[in-house]
Amino acid sequence: MYWNHISELLSSGIIMEKEKKVFEVPTDVTNEHEVRMHKVKTLREQGIEPWPYREEVNTTSAAIINEFAEDKESPEYAVAGRVMTIRLHGKTAFVNLQDRTGQIQVYIRKDLVGEKDFEFFEKFIDMGDIVWFQGKVFKTKTGEITIKADKLKLVSKCLRPLPEKFHGLADIETIYRQRYLDLISNPESKERFLKRSTIVKTMRDVFADNDFVEVETPILHPIPGGAAARPFVTHHNVLDEDLYLRIAPELYLKRLVVGGFERVYEIGRNFRNEGVSTKHNPEFTMVEFYVAYHDYKWMMDFIENMLKTIAEKVNDSMQVPYGDKVIDFGKPFARLEMRDAVKQYVGVTDEDLDPKNIDKTIKKQGLEFPFKNASAGQKLYFLFEELVESKLEQPTYIIGFPVEVSPLAKRDPQDSSIAARFELFMAGMELANGFNELNDPLDQAARFREQVEMKKAGDEEAHYYDADYVLALEHGLPPTVGAGIGIDRLSMLITNTTSIRDVILFPTLKHKKED
Repeated sequence: MYWNHISELLSSGIIMEKEKKVFEVPTDVTNEHEVRMHKVKTLREQGIEPWPYREEVNTTSAAIINEFAEDKESPEYAVAGRVMTIRLHGKTAFVNLQDRTGQIQVYIRKDLVGEKDFEFFEKFIDMGDIVWFQGKVFKTKTGEITIKADKLKLVSKCLRPLPEKFHGLADIETIYRQRYLDLISNPESKERFLKRSTIVKTMRDVFADNDFVEVETPILHPIPGGAAARPFVTHHNVLDEDLYLRIAPELYLKRLVVGGFERVYEIGRNFRNEGVSTKHNPEFTMVEFYVAYHDYKWMMDFIENMLKTIAEKVNDSMQVPYGDKVIDFGKPFARLEMRDAVKQYVGVTDEDLDPKNIDKTIKKQGLEFPFKNASAGQKLYFLFEELVESKLEQPTYIIGFPVEVSPLAKRDPQDSSIAARFELFMAGMELANGFNELNDPLDQAARFREQVEMKKAGDEEAHYYDADYVLALEHGLPPTVGAGIGIDRLSMLITNTTSIRDVILFPTLKHKKED
């Protein structure tokens, strides 16, 4: 048997001892598994490979259904997929075959495929197996378009039974750890990830239509930067120095703008050493993009139009259900100053937010500010994060950010205490962040130094001093606006999904301890 073969590999040294546990028979092996293993043994004894090299296909299930015409002779199709159901009726059988485009029924008759192949099907084909069929198409009396098989071949044996067919896969732990079972068993899950793909494709189309260039920048950074977050640290053995998984590509993308890439974007993974929740995953996907010679107000319009295009493309509607709410992409997105948002949603006054009174206001709200020697602007931002964000359900741009919490943003020309910055919120989540980029190298150096002092005071998410980036700015960054959009959260909104784990194919999970 297979496990005897593994023992031979172990004894020969081809498989190392430390890898042995990967190949041991699991302690929870079911009778069904043993039955299928016996079939593999029997097949090989008969000279039949359970996992052959390949079989050519010339169509898909969806294409067959779309092309079918009752008044035309059916061509000979070759299609392959996973067997989802089997119904045997004496000398005939019906199979539901699932491929990447959907399902189609296959009709197998003993006198058409031949006695040998029909007996092979009866004895060796199980639900979950991947099987190749050839045949013409007809419509049954019940109106179902069906392949009438004249040939069949096993192309991949499934050794484990699939989840129960009528209820699909419901166990959350299994869904996340064995996503392949989720995709096989739950069509709505597969559809969600197909929609995510359409979101990204539509986004790329919008960028292409607006003359953006797509680039790739480093994931391993010598200095973490571009966002306020704790980084993951790794070590490069040859260089003998620590490196950081990027928390944002921002500083590298702006170096490219210095170099003349005036419209640039990157879609990629970022990594932040933070907790896991329904809205956070330590490894996540963002798009960041930068445009020279425009400002944050132009960028708000650009993002609004992009998101409207995506909603219409993916859902065929500007009214997008989300939980028990409907997010209205059709109306103009609201724009609200942060200070006014705190007053409106917390129920405080300008006097309550005055630097002399804001500490009392924080305490009255049952909160405690975590850092010493902070400014009133930082405390205003704290109130906003704690008490307002979760209440912003419909698309809302928040502007008027204190400059102290915007270390990479240009100051507003009308009020130097605030940054020329916005964040977009929907369904109580931050979806996008953007601002006029700080291109004054002297101001940027001073703000980096302030961030270093904040880090010394205990703020683990404060920025490092990046001398190389300051050097790039000294060569001249044109007036530039940049923004980032969280693709995972956008996918949650567009697909009516309330947990970020359901839009990430393989979310970060705590290591499962072996029994």
